[in-house]
Amino acid sequence: MYFLPVFYLKKRLEKCNQDILDYVEEFRDFSKMVLSRLAGLNNYKAEVKSEVENLLTRIERAQRDIDYFRSVTDANTCIEVHEDLVKQQLFEEAEEKKKLKLMLNASCDHMLAGIKSLKVVKKTGDKHGSWMKDPGKKHTKIYLLNGSVNNVILEFANIMTFMENNHTLKARRVTLPFPWEGTGHIIYQGFLFYHRYGSLNEIIKFNIQKRNIMDQMLLPGAGRIPAYQLSPSTKIDLAVDEQGLWAIHAEPETGGNIVITKINHITMAVEHTWDTSCNSKDAEAAFMACNTLYVVYNFPGGGTSRIQCVYDVLDAVNTYEIPALHFPKRQGSHSTIHYNPKEKQLFAWGDGSQIIYKLHTKQKV
Repeated sequence: MYFLPVFYLKKRLEKCNQDILDYVEEFRDFSKMVLSRLAGLNNYKAEVKSEVENLLTRIERAQRDIDYFRSVTDANTCIEVHEDLVKQQLFEEAEEKKKLKLMLNASCDHMLAGIKSLKVVKKTGDKHGSWMKDPGKKHTKIYLLNGSVNNVILEFANIMTFMENNHTLKARRVTLPFPWEGTGHIIYQGFLFYHRYGSLNEIIKFNIQKRNIMDQMLLPGAGRIPAYQLSPSTKIDLAVDEQGLWAIHAEPETGGNIVITKINHITMAVEHTWDTSCNSKDAEAAFMACNTLYVVYNFPGGGTSRIQCVYDVLDAVNTYEIPALHFPKRQGSHSTIHYNPKEKQLFAWGDGSQIIYKLHTKQKV
């Protein structure tokens, strides 16, 4: 076998040890450099972090200033826009009132001041019904519409014929193609306007002399609840005053408040609608007179009827200063009350009696 000399092995071992020491020293120097650089990076990182935090603080301060100036600008803009809207609304309301005054006769300037007296003309028919004259005609005919659902009109030559004991024998009978619903029908200019039975809100225009339907319309929003709580069969109450044909009803969306609609009786078109502040609760009837709605209230079991809510469509009446107006000398209830603008009287149906109320009027203030 061949053996290396001991001396040679020793030299080789020493060299290996020296190489290891050199590597360790180089690694130590490298580690120091790395640690030194890491320390520098930490310092730099801290500096960068501080600068970033300072920049964020300045950005937040600038954002607050921007938000402040923006809010002030927006507020001023909103105020200007709001003032412009108010001016525009006031202008539109003024123009609307001008149009309404042109549409409605502004010379109609009287208002109800009291109910002077009553006359029970006759007692005939059911508890519910209506009777009237035609204020648009010169004749003195009387029309009787008995019941809340019927299709026969009784026409009398005059009030004396109506008051006779055998009055029904002398009446002209007019049969309608469809029955009416409620007691809110009205006769005007030779036509019967009535709510068709079984329909939600169809109003029929019927020619009494020719005995045929001339036209019909739907009244938007009407027919879902009674016009008056104490007269549940009447969903639509039609009325006539110095200005022509009106419709009175209540809507659930208004909390039961009464809505009035001006209708063109020739074209059967809606001309304008008003939401009133008069509620249908404990109301039994209402009528229109000189652009003004008068709502009649009572007790559920009957009592003294009274007018305690008034609404003028042209704001010509200060309704808050009007005291309650009581109907004289009678206890009971009304199923219908119609104003006759020609005679300035009320034709009412109360518990089967046909009644005339004479009115006291005064100038609107």
